[in-house]
Amino acid sequence: MRGLGRGLNITRLVIINVLFFGVLALFFLAVFVGSRGSKIDDKTVLVIAPDGALVEQYSADPLSRAVSRMSGDGVKQVQVRDLVRAIDTAAKDDRISRILLRTDKLQAGGFAALREVGSALDRFRAAGKPVMAWGANLEQGQYYLAAHADKVYIDPQGGVIATGLANYRLFYKDLLDKLGVQVHLFRVGQFKSAAEPFILDHASPESKEADAYWLGGLWGTWVNEVATLRHIDPAALRADVDDLADRVRDAKGSLAQLAVDEKLVDGIATDQDIVRMLRKEGVPAGEKNNGFRHVELATYLSDRGLGTTDMLQTGPGVAVVVAEGEITGGKQAQGTIGGDSTAALIRAVRHDRRTRALVLRVNSPGGEVYAAEQIRREVELTREAGIPVVVSMGDVAASGGYWISMNANRIYAEPNTITGSIGIFGMFFTVPDTLSKIGVTSDGVGTSPLAGAFDMTRPLDPKVGVLIQSIIDKGYRDFVGGVARARGKDFAAIDSIAQGRVWTGEQAMQRGLVDRLGNLQDAIADAAQQASLGKDFNVRYAEKPMGAFERFLTSVGDSSEARVALSWGMHLPSWVAELPKLAPEFALFRSAEAGKPHVYAYCFCSPR
Repeated sequence: MRGLGRGLNITRLVIINVLFFGVLALFFLAVFVGSRGSKIDDKTVLVIAPDGALVEQYSADPLSRAVSRMSGDGVKQVQVRDLVRAIDTAAKDDRISRILLRTDKLQAGGFAALREVGSALDRFRAAGKPVMAWGANLEQGQYYLAAHADKVYIDPQGGVIATGLANYRLFYKDLLDKLGVQVHLFRVGQFKSAAEPFILDHASPESKEADAYWLGGLWGTWVNEVATLRHIDPAALRADVDDLADRVRDAKGSLAQLAVDEKLVDGIATDQDIVRMLRKEGVPAGEKNNGFRHVELATYLSDRGLGTTDMLQTGPGVAVVVAEGEITGGKQAQGTIGGDSTAALIRAVRHDRRTRALVLRVNSPGGEVYAAEQIRREVELTREAGIPVVVSMGDVAASGGYWISMNANRIYAEPNTITGSIGIFGMFFTVPDTLSKIGVTSDGVGTSPLAGAFDMTRPLDPKVGVLIQSIIDKGYRDFVGGVARARGKDFAAIDSIAQGRVWTGEQAMQRGLVDRLGNLQDAIADAAQQASLGKDFNVRYAEKPMGAFERFLTSVGDSSEARVALSWGMHLPSWVAELPKLAPEFALFRSAEAGKPHVYAYCFCSPR
């Protein structure tokens, strides 16, 4: 035991020393290397090549991201705000002459966030600076962003693949029947189809009808906007997508040439061709006369201090709270909405003397009703405190995502935001037939009629069904009634457009669920105007505060000196970056507790 203790102590000291001296080495590099690699000369190209998912907020905490970067393995996520800030800053930066956009490593999810970044690219071009896009293979989400460039080029071996939108799901009823699992679904809403896979072996007609409508709206927006950006006929573009297989055959399998023929791209070029084009257009050569003079997005963000400005602002202004991910109870890490943690964040913003207005940026398909209600109450209290609240909807703000939004002074959405889905459901699983298959039965006594009624090993008591359905009915009445009061309409009017039905942002505005179409910048400007802040005001993102050590690690990990150190082979051990992965995020139903009813307002509405 003594030897084991010594071994553990030595191991502990080794790990501490590795971490300490690794950070210390990076610190001295930051001091002595100075600004090496951070100097941006005139006629520099800002290269934007997002790698990973486009998110409103990182799912990993700042410390984990810093450690991950210092170990040489960055987090595969890119914040929308970082891209927009970099592009808008570069538009006014005389040293940045143009942008080279590469989207082929971007994991494009929803279209609203892409539209937000695309608007920033449009503002950059309006400032008289060109944007060039190049990629190998571009799927329709990646191309939706690339289409905002002045010129789009594709690799000879690449192409543009646009096939339209779909929403296909797996159905488990037959499997559950074979296992003997009985699923009892309680819901309100003719179109509330979130739990259908557990009770059906196919999508219901109502579900297909609703999905076809909002998917058609999203696809129509994609076609019209791409056609406008590329100066082509929307009908021709739609026909080209519908006839893709035949057109690829006629092009002898060359997706690149087909993209040129359909005017989706301006030409075919290799990466070396792009270098030659830029050099010919006056961009100087890069270091050692190679490539072209450029700066990467991460370096530009760091050198312009765009990642730390929120922490330094002390004046009055607009606070932005991000509500991204599934809504679950309790305290949750960022990237997921916690009933306690997100409510506490809004409460802290309300009590902060700097706050003159609040913008709630919502990107959520919903989740637990009680957790959503906790957040909604804080929004309502913020308004009652005289602080205007404006909601900006991202890719999706449906079901519980709409619940937390409905009490804002004003709601903004993009035309291709997914919202609505005003409905409630709950599920209860029983497995007596499953147990009987292996010769196990359940029997006993209770002190009252419903004692042990939530035991999943027993058949569902009809009285329990009445109890749960009554809870679900009340939840739906609360949801629709709350929306009706917030939107100044009667219950029947909201009920007719609720029923769990999903809408695009444009469709939702036509039905009075959204006030205006616009992006996050529009929502912030509106909030500032309501707070009478004038044109010069601060905008800060309110997030869980970092400690001094976290701020140090984050600043070092983001610095250009750290990237120089990594290029020299200095980094923390790779296993250090794996530590945060030991605590993965919980899925929607993993937070449910046995024997305790949970009511959900959730929308499985992510197109592919």
